[in-house]
Amino acid sequence: MSWDLKSDRPIYAQLIEQLELKICSGVYALGSKLPSVRDLAEEAAVNPNTMQRALVRLEEDGLLYTQRTSGRFITEDANMVIQIKDKIAREQIREFLEKMINLGFSRKDILSNITKILEEMRENEYDSRV
Repeated sequence: MSWDLKSDRPIYAQLIEQLELKICSGVYALGSKLPSVRDLAEEAAVNPNTMQRALVRLEEDGLLYTQRTSGRFITEDANMVIQIKDKIAREQIREFLEKMINLGFSRKDILSNITKILEEMRENEYDSRV
């Protein structure tokens, strides 16, 4: 999963979001060791200080923890990851709904479109989880 950073928002906030996404999607497994700050910064093409700031924030939030001399690790708390996953989902859905409402769609139209797309995805075997 590549780092999808845009210039319209603070990089620090985007790094936090991207790291949360990588953890929730399993790129970084629960309890696994995180690459070093320098390696992550190089991978994301950002300043190491900016990456460090994002990691400290995630550590304060409890998603990461540090073991002295061993580095940073992903939490083993599956419930915390589920909560973050739900938070990300709610944000994405809210953003989508705001756009649909701004386009003039009614609640009924939005639900109808979602149902149609889910059916199309199922028919095309786009995703077996749908």
